[in-house]
Amino acid sequence: MPDDTKQPAGDTDAATTGPSASRPAVPPASGSPGATPPTSAGTPPSRAVAKPPTPAPSTALQGKTTSAAAASARKPVTSSRAADDESPLFTRRAWIGLSWGAFTAASAAALAATGRFMFPNVLNEPPQQFKAGFPSEYGVGVDERWKDKFGVWLVRTSEDVAQGAGGFYALISVCTHLGCTPNWLSAELKFKCPCHGSGFRPTGINFEGPAPRPLERARVVLADDGQILVDKSRKFQFELGQWLDPEAFLRG
Repeated sequence: MPDDTKQPAGDTDAATTGPSASRPAVPPASGSPGATPPTSAGTPPSRAVAKPPTPAPSTALQGKTTSAAAASARKPVTSSRAADDESPLFTRRAWIGLSWGAFTAASAAALAATGRFMFPNVLNEPPQQFKAGFPSEYGVGVDERWKDKFGVWLVRTSEDVAQGAGGFYALISVCTHLGCTPNWLSAELKFKCPCHGSGFRPTGINFEGPAPRPLERARVVLADDGQILVDKSRKFQFELGQWLDPEAFLRG
């Protein structure tokens, strides 16, 4: 007699394998949600992986690249030259031009100075000797006719402080303090320096101001034609006793 308690094969397998055994899955309908597209035989179905969106190529680079990847890799490079050229005062090109201009000017000045050094200065000084006319043309006192042209006062005195006789002497119109040109003040009978106030008597002796010594005298003699010859190339100083020299005073 057959055993009624015998279970079907499917139930036996389920009891034998236990809850862990899996039954064949029934594929859902293709139109239902979550349906997986059919795969080839023997290949298990795989889940669909969402891919990131591909960035669109730059408008400026369209038509210049072969792929979207190359377009995204090639990015515009910001040049530092543009930032350097944007100056509130000058561009870099202007600064370079200014530098070259300054260098050229300095070089030209140096060349000019070098060229000037090759040609020494020529001073148009007045002659050191000149004839001042005949003695009869002068009266007693200070004569200023030769001051501006030759820098000399020709003085005629009835008695010289050094020679003790009457005659002529030539005073050089250069202050012995700092080289200014004194003025003859006929009302005060003295030479007065306008620079620092030094005062000199008609004889040339200093008596006021910072001048340390008297005015210098120039050589004065009688020329062959009878005129007074003044020679500034030879000078005589009172403090050295040179006013006693015969050529420091012309008797007459």
